[in-house]
Amino acid sequence: MVPGFEHLHIPATVHLNGPAEGLPRVVDTARGLTRAAEQLAAATGPVAIDTERASGFRYGQRAFLVQLRREGAGTILIDPEAVGSLAVVNEALHDVEWVLHAATQDMPCLAELDMHPDRLFDTELGGRLLGLRKVGLASMTEELLGFTLSKEHSAVDWSTRPLPEPWLTYAALDVELLDELRVKVWHDLQNAGKQEWARQEFDHLVQVAAAAPSTMSATDPNPVSRAYDARVAAGTLQPDAAQRAILPALDRVALALGRQPEPAAP
Repeated sequence: MVPGFEHLHIPATVHLNGPAEGLPRVVDTARGLTRAAEQLAAATGPVAIDTERASGFRYGQRAFLVQLRREGAGTILIDPEAVGSLAVVNEALHDVEWVLHAATQDMPCLAELDMHPDRLFDTELGGRLLGLRKVGLASMTEELLGFTLSKEHSAVDWSTRPLPEPWLTYAALDVELLDELRVKVWHDLQNAGKQEWARQEFDHLVQVAAAAPSTMSATDPNPVSRAYDARVAAGTLQPDAAQRAILPALDRVALALGRQPEPAAP
């Protein structure tokens, strides 16, 4: 203790090294997916959801891992590359409140997997409404809950298979505290008189997700078309109606392959 500062209370923080219930096995079979859906349906309370993408390595923003956590079911990690559609999970979570952090980043890729929320709570948006200076997940769990999370695997190539255990531990921890964070953020929003404002914002996200989920992400869903239009507007490319007409299809093919399309001309 520094002399003269004995009266100050310095809250202790706890660093989480792994999930409290241990690291679950990744769900990568149809049978496993059905079992996971049954566990989630039988569980109670909101469901914490997160995704891991590989935007720095793969073209597009599709999810390469989906993490879910609900009271009574524990943490579930799903490999969508192996199981495909998560419609059975979406059905199991009918009318269950989703808890996400920065929902606009996750909901477009979840929609691609046939997952659509009926209700949601965005902890990052809640933090912004509270005026927090830092609204990253690790920053908010440390400030509001007293727990620190490692973020060293946030920008790795999540399309890698098999996924290393340290990466899976990181991913599982992303949903470990989300529901506790929801409770704390909601309590603070109520104390600030901002609960109705927050609820309207969350409801708006659900409506946008239902109508046009691809518009939610900060990532352009049609980057090839947008780049072409920008070059035409800048006068560096002569417009060609036939070329422009095929660009949306090129975007879709590139997204399916996970590769940046090569330009046909300099």
